Formats: sequence, structure tokens, C-alpha cells
Amino acid sequence: MQLDQYISDLLYRYECVIVPGFGAFLTQYQSAIIHESTKAFYPPKKKLSFNAQLTDTDGLLANYIAKKEMIPHEDANTKIASYVRFLFDSLHKGTAVEFKNIGSFKMSEENTLQFEPSYHLNYLTSSFGLSSFTSPQIAREVYKEEVEALEEKAPIAFTPERRASYGWMKYAAIAIVGLGMAGFGGFKYLKNVEAHNYAAEQEAKTQVDEKIQEATFVIENPLPAITLDLIQPKGKYHVVAGAFRVKENAEKRIQQLQDKGYDKARLVSVNKFGLHQVVYGSYANPQEALAILRNVRKEDNKTAWLDVREL
Repeated sequence: MQLDQYISDLLYRYECVIVPGFGAFLTQYQSAIIHESTKAFYPPKKKLSFNAQLTDTDGLLANYIAKKEMIPHEDANTKIASYVRFLFDSLHKGTAVEFKNIGSFKMSEENTLQFEPSYHLNYLTSSFGLSSFTSPQIAREVYKEEVEALEEKAPIAFTPERRASYGWMKYAAIAIVGLGMAGFGGFKYLKNVEAHNYAAEQEAKTQVDEKIQEATFVIENPLPAITLDLIQPKGKYHVVAGAFRVKENAEKRIQQLQDKGYDKARLVSVNKFGLHQVVYGSYANPQEALAILRNVRKEDNKTAWLDVREL
């Protein structure tokens, strides 16, 4: 029987695969790691281990074998028990037993099972196609420190020949000073003109203000004052009578409710589905809103509901 192949198939999907009477293979997620000395990168994986204390069957392995070999469940359990006896016979004789792509077993001097996991297969499906690789360490050069060290050891010095090549700058400096003097005079003239214009502008503005204050406005036939009665919602708990796609139908429903004595019936804002909601009333107290809802369902509308939102 290909027991190791069946166990390997199940380890991709489950974290625990029990071989009844033998032990359990366990998997645990392990993050990607980098080996410090070899600089080798290992992708995330399921780390394999074995627990000889978990021997009670959970039916997982037997069900899988029965499905794969198309045999009854009892026959699958019989095959597993027979294979386990074979394993223990081999181990007690000092023979190591290997499960392909899972690991190897041997019996210790204390007569206990010792398991050595295999690293040939990664049972983490999200890491499929990823393999380990080795990357050389990146040597980074600290250019700033090197430049500072060079400046301390070799300061910049000008030779006489180098200094002579800058003689023309003396004449350029004289020209710049001369232009600066002329520019200062022009700048002072412009400032005087600007101050004069500003004073004239302020005087004109003052005269205009005086004319406006002297003017008298007379409005004939003034319009009457308008008083608007705005209906403000009294709370965020709304007892809803219905929602209508057409606004005219919503207005008819409001009139019907008001004729029945529900004076607080009104149209609230359109909901997120584009429907016009008609409410019996809005209330700030949730207990009051629930009481009204129960009364409405009993006397007028069994399908009424409570809408809680700020309008």
C-alpha cells in the first residue's frame, strides 16, 4: 500500500494526519528565513513534525484511502492496521523506515520512535514554485564618510598661477558697484512716484465713500415678509410606513395616514436605493419609537419597520 503517498497528499490540505496506532504527522507554518552564515534564503513552508502520542483515529486517512482505492471504509482500516504492524516489526528489528517526501523513522535505544523530517517537499501551497537560493552579501560604500576623510587629509589650496587667472574679477566687481549705485537712484525715484500714486488713490477712495454716505435709497412697494415653517426631524428613530419609487405615490400615502389620524406622517429623505420613505413619525427616544412601531403593526400596518439613521 502506498501509505506514504496518501499521507503526503493529505499534508497539503491538513495540519494533522493521524496514522491509527502509529502516530500523527503535524505541520506548522514557518515564515521565510535567511541563514546568517551561508546567506541562503528559504521561502515560507510547512514545518513537519511527528507526535507518537496521537494514535486515535479521526477517520481522515481511512476515508481518503477508501476513496482513492474504491474500497469499503472497514477494508481501509484493515489495510492501515496491517501496515502499522509491518512498520513496528521493521523498526524493532533495527531497520530504518522511510516515508517518501515525509521523513524517516528509527527506534532509539530507549525503544522510542525517532523522526527525521524530509526537506525535499514544501507542503505550503502558497509557496508553490518558490525554491531556496543563496545571495552574496551586498557591500555598501559610505561615500559621505569617505569624502569627509579626504577633506581632512587634503585641504584645497590655490597656487599663485591659479590665483592670477581671476584678475579680471576685480574689474567686474567695480562695474557691479557702479551699476548698483545707478540702480539705487532709480529705485528711489520709483518709490517717490509710488508714494504719490498711493496718496492720490486714497483721496479718491475717501471722496467716493462720502458720496455713498450722502446717498438716500427709497424702495417703493416693499415686498411683504415671508414666514417659512420648516419641519425638522425630532430624532433618528423613524417608524417607516413604506418606500415608493414615485414621489406622487409617497405623497398619497402621507395623505392617507394623516386622514387616519397620524399627524406626524411625513416624507423623509430618499434612501440609498432611490426610494422615497414615508414615516409615521421620527423620535429621539428608541423606547418610544418601538412602542409606536408595535402599536402601528397592531392597528394599521403589519409590515412597518424601524429605520435608525441621521437625516
